[in-house]
Amino acid sequence: MSDPVLGTPLPAVSLESTEGKNVKLPEDISGAWTLLYFYPKDDTPGCTKQACSYRDNIGAFTKIGAKVYGVSLDNLTSHGDFIQKYSLNFPLLSDPDHKLSEALGVYGDQEWRGKVFKGLSRDSFLISPDGKIQKVWRKVDPVTTVEETLQEISKVSGK
Repeated sequence: MSDPVLGTPLPAVSLESTEGKNVKLPEDISGAWTLLYFYPKDDTPGCTKQACSYRDNIGAFTKIGAKVYGVSLDNLTSHGDFIQKYSLNFPLLSDPDHKLSEALGVYGDQEWRGKVFKGLSRDSFLISPDGKIQKVWRKVDPVTTVEETLQEISKVSGK
């Protein structure tokens, strides 16, 4: 079944970034293949595994000209602590009002240990250089997703 956001333009939003400025989507990422990966919470076990795996493989993404951004509802202070604690080498974006998350179907009811709450699912989106959503991965595994996304970007970019 095809994802409803597949092939659509990335919604226009501005999110705070750990790079010290707001990132305006899609214009600030235009011209490059970009991976936006959404994760539930800074410094939790699965999210840390995923972030550290992107950290360890960022050179491969950079080599093929791809940008990587992690996105969660956490604020910049939390993001900064997360980056510092694990030496993350890519920017994190803060979506506290869940504008981008809702538009992409990432924000909603989640279940953890039998409790239902509002939050983010672990989803990833490949954005083409012209700002369209090229590929969607829903409810990804925090360990295997890095290799899957890297392979897909290599394939579509021809690099």
